[in-house]
Amino acid sequence: MREPGKDFANLLSQEAPKEVERMGLTWLIAAAIATIVLWQVPAGDYILYPFTILATWFHEMGHGLMALMLGGQFLKLEIFGNGSGVATYRIASSLGSIGPALVAAAGPMGPPIAGAALILASRSFKAASLSLKILGGVLLLSTLVWVRSLFGFIAIPVLALIILGIAFKAPRWVQGFSIQFLGVQACISTYHQLNYLFSYRAGYLGLSDTAQMQQYLLLPYWFWGGLMAIASLVILARSLQVAYRH
Repeated sequence: MREPGKDFANLLSQEAPKEVERMGLTWLIAAAIATIVLWQVPAGDYILYPFTILATWFHEMGHGLMALMLGGQFLKLEIFGNGSGVATYRIASSLGSIGPALVAAAGPMGPPIAGAALILASRSFKAASLSLKILGGVLLLSTLVWVRSLFGFIAIPVLALIILGIAFKAPRWVQGFSIQFLGVQACISTYHQLNYLFSYRAGYLGLSDTAQMQQYLLLPYWFWGGLMAIASLVILARSLQVAYRH
């Protein structure tokens, strides 16, 4: 004879994952919309400041790591208190115009690609926990190897320690939600820099990334800016679709 209490517990165990999954996706979509709204409000910058710094880190690491992958050098990474950053690198001259164009594109596309990887890692608690540990570890490693600004020496390790604290101390569901939330923030950070994507110049730094792409690939900078904005949204939607597929 089966006990009614056990039947009820079994029913909960079968239904809970689907319910948590639906709630998780709902909260993540709400968080993404709230973030986009907060970017437009002056006080929102203060609330989302840590994610701005992390997105800048993804952006500049994208430039530097792409230069390395193409046989060049990643010399240093500077991140500043206003949320801006600069990656200094050398590109292999043998690549012609495609090399500099790819390195320029890797900056704006770095956050959405990294964000998609984090979201996909959330498909299992084990992968989510491991991804948090890897992210925290790479943040610390980048500080030792590439970061060369005073603000970066402070901010990047602090972010790393917070992420590692979640990975080692937080409950599994917090780890899963955290990795997804960080992934969403990284993906939609593209829309925080829309003005930059559609700008020809980047202040004292000279040409923007999209203007550099125009220089090497001929098509206008606003075309590349629009293409990367659309690509970021597609990457976010697709990664959420795969992560929440039954």
